Amino acid sequence: MATATPLPLLKQDLKVGLVQMLPGSDKANNLVQARNKIRRAASMGAKLVVLPECFNSPYGTDHFPEYAEVLPEVNQEGESETFKALKDIATEHNIYLLGGSIPEREETSGKLYNTSLTFSPNGTLIGKHRKVHLFDISIPGKIHFQESLVLSPGKDITIIDLPEYGKIGVGICYDIRFPELAMISARKHGVFAMFYPGAFNLTTGPLHWELLARSRATDNQIFVGVVSPARSKPTDAGYKAYGHSMMVDPNGEILCEALEGEELLVQDLEAGRIEEVRQGIPVYSQRRWEVYPDVAGVGKEE
Repeated sequence: MATATPLPLLKQDLKVGLVQMLPGSDKANNLVQARNKIRRAASMGAKLVVLPECFNSPYGTDHFPEYAEVLPEVNQEGESETFKALKDIATEHNIYLLGGSIPEREETSGKLYNTSLTFSPNGTLIGKHRKVHLFDISIPGKIHFQESLVLSPGKDITIIDLPEYGKIGVGICYDIRFPELAMISARKHGVFAMFYPGAFNLTTGPLHWELLARSRATDNQIFVGVVSPARSKPTDAGYKAYGHSMMVDPNGEILCEALEGEELLVQDLEAGRIEEVRQGIPVYSQRRWEVYPDVAGVGKEE
């Protein structure tokens, strides 16, 4: 009896839109700008649209408390300004919408988080990721930043099922530096892509943004999308994002890349590409569990 050929991790081709926008201090205007850019991506055929980190507010520890909203859990309803805007946009355009990230205030504890919301085409909240690794770094003469002054870390790996296409994993910015998150998402949960809304700066961006995106893709032989805010003018005060949003294929090849300004990328992800890459470079079947333990917790049965 013939064995059925398993479906690819990405069940069918998927057109993805990556929105690189420049948030300002006016939250309502940021939401209008996001809506306009999402509308354009949808008009170009995108079925999954991804926004950048902190797309509804300026990025900075002094801004998080002011812009924070109380957000519901998965499959629950919410009344916050940004929640409602994202839900309505997803429904209006019949798309999956990965809403970058926004500052969240937990209602009971008052704790603040950097949180990403993902909506289905019918407006249901199907994914909520709280940034697990907080951006606390200090490079003398370059940059000092400490998210933990105001934010609390999330505790969960986030896997989201898009029934027509497969599963995706979500991280936020600094999460991309920790390969275990992507490794577990890919090898234990079978995601076809990791998406990282992020706001690398002008020190870490040129050094590591592309390197990390291509590394996570190559490590796990999956698609990786990184989505940055646009870079503000040199004369403007505040945090300067690197830009350069990009989509990387399972072989580590850059499929598309923005520059530093506001830009929309729309890219086709090809079903079967993951399997093609894994067949050519079969690291999945060549791992040596007798030499090293399996960090992903999959084991020899993988």
